[in-house]
Amino acid sequence: MNKASLSVLVVLVAVLAGGGGYWYGTHRVVAPAPAATVPARVAAGSTASQAMVVEATKVSMQAMPQTITAVGSLRSDESITVRPEVAGRINEILFKEGQHVAKGSTLIRLDPSVNAAEVQQARANLTLAKSKFDRAVELSQQNFISKQAKDEAENNLRVAEAGLALASAKLAKTEVRAPFSGVIGLRVVSIGDYVKEGADVVNLESIDPLKVDFRVPEIYLSQVHTGQTLNVALDALPGKTFQGKVYAVNPLLDAAGRSVVIRAVVNNTDKSLRPGMFARVKLITRDDREALVVPEQAIVPQGDEQYVYRIVDGKAARVKVDIGQRRDAKVEVLKGLTASDVVVTAGQLKLRDGVPVTIVNAGPASANADSAQKADNAPAAPKT
Repeated sequence: MNKASLSVLVVLVAVLAGGGGYWYGTHRVVAPAPAATVPARVAAGSTASQAMVVEATKVSMQAMPQTITAVGSLRSDESITVRPEVAGRINEILFKEGQHVAKGSTLIRLDPSVNAAEVQQARANLTLAKSKFDRAVELSQQNFISKQAKDEAENNLRVAEAGLALASAKLAKTEVRAPFSGVIGLRVVSIGDYVKEGADVVNLESIDPLKVDFRVPEIYLSQVHTGQTLNVALDALPGKTFQGKVYAVNPLLDAAGRSVVIRAVVNNTDKSLRPGMFARVKLITRDDREALVVPEQAIVPQGDEQYVYRIVDGKAARVKVDIGQRRDAKVEVLKGLTASDVVVTAGQLKLRDGVPVTIVNAGPASANADSAQKADNAPAAPKT
């Protein structure tokens, strides 16, 4: 390299060095302000990053009648097995199986020939006894017979009268009648059968209304009384509910199961219910009343105690509650909350008392929770 080229290279390096220094002086990075000048922004960002994301809802009021659930069985209002009171051969069967029969209608007739003959015999004995008694009265008035003979004649008359009444009653018993209105069952005899006294013939059931018997633990005895209403659901008729009313409570408790038997009556005008059906009973021991309720998922159990997380000023507050009934995914709160409280329904398993929270659930529940929070945090209106 010659001397001229070296001079040119030196000049170029000097120019570039000067330009770089000028650029660095005009475009250098400004150092950040001291930490003391931005504590608020740093603290706010830190707080936002520490807030727990939760879902919440406002405590609601709901009708929550007090109920006791049990299982039971339907029974006929009246139920008998028809049996003849006298022996005889069946001459007629005057009913159709499964049909409704009225009170007093004849169900079967037995052969009355023997009983009718006994009635005729008793009537003849009565006629003879009455004649002897009349003659004894006349002779006694004339002192031809003793008073004892007259008394014997009178006694024979009374025996003859009783014999006729007995024979007539047996003849009437050859017709077996329905003691009450109901539905006849399936007969176990046929025409021509000879039946003895007390032999089974057919069952008769009165099914409108029906009875329902069920048991409840003895701890509920003080809550049960006659006149209470109940709802009956049956597996055989899904989707239908029948109303009933308690009319009797057994005074004797079952010592084996420590339970009390309750009997209620249920209307069955459409005859859709049948005795023997399995029934699920919901006994209403207290009428509809407004109660504080929260979703079941808001409850945090710990041992034998129940807790919820209430949101106060944007922070979670752990509160012990006393709960009552559970129904339709809702839990009745007896103590610990008020109607204006907002409780956490999701995310509470990771919460701790006093931790900041952010409500993120969408929908009406979120709107209600946000409204409740704004109402709690809003400044009081100035007094006029």
